[in-house]
Amino acid sequence: MGKRKEIKDGDDDVAMTDVTRRQGAEDSGDDSDSSSEMDTINVDFEWFDPQPEYDFHGLKILLRQLFDVDAQLFDLSALADMILAQPLLGSTVKVDGNETDPYAFLTVLNLKEHKDKPAMKQVIQYLQKVSSSRSSLSPLSDLLSRPNYDIPPIGLILTERLINVPPAVVPPMYTMLQEEIQWALEDKEPYEFTHYLIISKTYQEVESKLDMQESRPQKKQKKKSASSERFYFHPEDEILERHALCFSSFDYTIKQDEGLSDSKRAFQDLGIRPQGSLILIDASKFEDAVKEMSDVFKPPA
Repeated sequence: MGKRKEIKDGDDDVAMTDVTRRQGAEDSGDDSDSSSEMDTINVDFEWFDPQPEYDFHGLKILLRQLFDVDAQLFDLSALADMILAQPLLGSTVKVDGNETDPYAFLTVLNLKEHKDKPAMKQVIQYLQKVSSSRSSLSPLSDLLSRPNYDIPPIGLILTERLINVPPAVVPPMYTMLQEEIQWALEDKEPYEFTHYLIISKTYQEVESKLDMQESRPQKKQKKKSASSERFYFHPEDEILERHALCFSSFDYTIKQDEGLSDSKRAFQDLGIRPQGSLILIDASKFEDAVKEMSDVFKPPA
């Protein structure tokens, strides 16, 4: 049975934003100040080891969310099995006890150790294609393109959470991961990494196709211009990038439907175009990155 993890020097009660009420106010057309208010509720998050008997389907859902439209390129079931095959490494975050689906997860997989498995081959080929197409990711491309398929022991960090789960749940998972890696190394297990590679997501704002079809003057007055600025689905990524050897966003391989950006414009005038993101951190810099993240995203007192 998976154990509940203890969070050191912290409080398990983390404020989580309840977006349902705000969504309802906007849908009703109420433009008053109250429509921009959001309720917060205190939720007692719990951290657990990954557990095969409970977490398989929840992990698949979160992996599908992480890879977005490109999820269909991967064997998500096999990836979930890989995660669950190392139950003493990585964490899930839950609210209603051990037997419920995870709200968030974080784990690390050794690219070198799993490189011959079909599911990991798919991932590695994908990473090679993405990194070779962007000059900003050339250090990663060099690592993944070594002769004789001699990929170094890169720790592939996979992490995702439901959209309204706050970033304060993430630093404890990274901190516990560091401890678990150290324990694994003491047991002579293959987790001595040269680098850590985080797969994540960013997005850009794009002009709404719906607004372009509107002719009402009041709509035109509200219209905003799209820009090339990157926004973060995971706010902690901005900190990780400050410690990175290289990082970049990239367009997904699978082309998105024309109206998809409008379907994601929950609380704003512009549409949203998600992109993948890769962050490569030298192992010697990883501890500092986690420490800064923990300092910035502390649970509210």
